[in-house]
Formats: sequence, C-alpha cells, structure tokens
Amino acid sequence: MKLQEFIVKDEKKMSYGYTTGSCAAGAAGAAAEMLLTGERVDHIKLMTPKGFLLLLEIEDIDMHLPEYVSCAVRKDAGDDPDVTHGVLVYARVERKSSGGQEEPPKQTESPEQTEASEQAKTPEIYIEGGIGVGRVTKPGLDQPVGVAAINSGPREQIKNKVLELCKLYDCKEDLLVTVSIPEGIHLAEKTFNPRIGIQGGISVLGTSGIVEPMSDQALIETIRVELKMHRAQGEKAVAIAPGNYGLQFMQKQYHYPLDHAVKCSNFVKDSMEIAAELGFEKVLFTGHLGKLIKVAAGTENTHSRYGDGRMDMLSRLARQFGGGESLSAQIMECVATDEAVRLLEKQGLKEAVMRETARLVKYHAGRFSGNKVQIEVILFSNEFGLLAETEQAENLIRELSAVTK
Repeated sequence: MKLQEFIVKDEKKMSYGYTTGSCAAGAAGAAAEMLLTGERVDHIKLMTPKGFLLLLEIEDIDMHLPEYVSCAVRKDAGDDPDVTHGVLVYARVERKSSGGQEEPPKQTESPEQTEASEQAKTPEIYIEGGIGVGRVTKPGLDQPVGVAAINSGPREQIKNKVLELCKLYDCKEDLLVTVSIPEGIHLAEKTFNPRIGIQGGISVLGTSGIVEPMSDQALIETIRVELKMHRAQGEKAVAIAPGNYGLQFMQKQYHYPLDHAVKCSNFVKDSMEIAAELGFEKVLFTGHLGKLIKVAAGTENTHSRYGDGRMDMLSRLARQFGGGESLSAQIMECVATDEAVRLLEKQGLKEAVMRETARLVKYHAGRFSGNKVQIEVILFSNEFGLLAETEQAENLIRELSAVTK
C-alpha cells in the first residue's frame, strides 16, 4: 500500500517509499503470524525505525501448513528513482529443527525450574537469503563473506517483527526466515553489487526503513543557503565536507565545531561553483578517501549512480609511483579503500599516493570553482586517520577556527 507521508521538494509533493528491508520484515511478520495461527493474513502493520507506521498488503500467500508459510510484500519506492520499485520481496517462515545435532547434556532441574525455564525462553530467529538475494564474496561490507547480503538494519527489523508475533502467540520455538527477491537476479546487473563483491542478486537494505525521495536541485539549494549564510556574516573562507564523516573528523582532529562547516553531500562541483559565485576566497575541503578519490579522478558528482572508479584511480596512482602489475591487480580486487591503503602501506607507497591524491583533489576542486577560489584539502580514512593534506591546509584550519571563537 502506498505510504501517505510525503515531503515537499522543489515546491512539489514527493511521496516517501519503504525499503526492501521493511518489505522483508512485513512479509516475515505476516508469514510468522499465519504459521502460528493457521489463519490467512492479508495486511500487516509495521513500525519502521524512522517512526512511520506502515500498513502493508500481503501478496502471493502460500500456506503450506504445518511446515511453512511464504508470502510477499511489493516494494514501493515512492517518488524516488529505484530499480527495485514494484518488485516482490518474499519471506518464508518455518520452524527450525535441531538438524539432528546431539544436544549437550543438561543439568538436572526440578519440575518447577523446568517450567520457569520454558516460560522465560525467547526463541531464536535465524535469517537466511534465498533466490535473488546476493551473497557477500569480499570483505569490507556490512555482512561477512559467505553470508546473504541482508544488512544489519533489515535483519534487526525482521527479527523484531517476528519476535513480536512469537510473543503475541506464545511461541517458544526457534524460527527460520528465508528472504527471497526472484527479480533480484537480473536487477543485480543494474547495480554496482557485482563490482563490490555481492554475487547472485541484490542486497536487502535500509537503516530507517523508509525511502526519502531525492531532489538534486533542492539539495543544491540547501547548500547554497548555508554558504550564503556564512558569506553574509563576512566570512571569506569556509569549511566544506561531503558528509558526517568529514565533519566528525574535523571536530576530533582539529576541534572544529560541527555546526560551522557546510555539508555538500555528493555535489562537489556545484558547491565549489557556488562558493566562487558568492565571493569566497578560500575553501577547506575535508573528506574521506572513499569520496575524495573520485574527485581526484575529476568526478563532479560522487554519487554511485555516476560511477565508481575508486579502485581504478588508486590502482593508476600505485603504478605511477612504482607499484607493479601484481599490486595493481590486488587493488582492483579491493572492496573498501582502506583495504587498498593497507596494500599501498605494505609496498611503502601510501604516503606518496595519498599526497598525490590530495593534490589532484585540490586541482579538480579548484577547476570546478573556475580557479577563483583557493582550495586546501584534508584527506583521511576511518582506519588510518589523517592520510594527507595540502600545503596550506593547516594554516587554513587555524584561520577558520579563529573565526568560530
């Protein structure tokens, strides 16, 4: 059922949607209820982590009692462009047997103790991926290698919803939930999943349970408003970071206040153009290597829909500073940039490659501004901390910090 909540962007009403994780949790809850009660369920309520209450329609019900129940919820992405919009997300729920494994010996309990233990028992909810749900093949992702690509947020949603039904119907048995997205096999070809190490299908995603419609122009205007506010206060230099990681690093490393930096999201070129247009003389651009390596390659918008290219660029830089074909091939196999940095460090190339990366980020960010703004760059990673900074970055952070006091 279409979510009634909406947001106004560009003077237009844009509907929220719900994630594949919410679909899986809703389908799992409905299947669990049918398994435990033997009665058909056509709709189910689901409270999302964001606090939106969904009423989900249940489709393609297969009540194969008493063994299992399978059903589906259709994904609604709202007004957000999403390749999974309209697909059916299935959940099959069954009682999990011991699999013939020998149980460990138990200490003798009195009848009263046994009854109390049974009453206190909380069932285990096991979650597995079926057809169309990819499997993780490389380290560095939300789930370990070999596990179904159902992220931790959706796993928590599924577990909580099924446990809610277990408590309601006094179920003490362990249950197995298998999530499937049959269309996920061919949809995966339209995503970056194969490249980042997820094979055989798509991921089940979502931390808030809700899909918020995106409007690039509205986000760019928000950046403009923030920059304009700083400029109106007479500031000629400004700190910009793509996201929260950059802001938090500035606070931790330099004690720079979070509320005095502008978050540009993926809109690097737009932000530099606006800074030049408003008359800023200097920009301190601080970012995680995973984002800024794209800028070093000349990428204007760092959203994944415009391409990845992170490992291509790091591999190219490694060769530039003497890394051989073996190192280049290993970098191309990395999922996360920190993995690539570890390889560079082993070869003694980390410092040179990161310094050149910062230089290239400065060059392209300056080019985006029409070379009207002095750009200084601070490059970091969550694992390695500060990786590199351009020559005047330290002076600029001191200059910016003086303004905030």
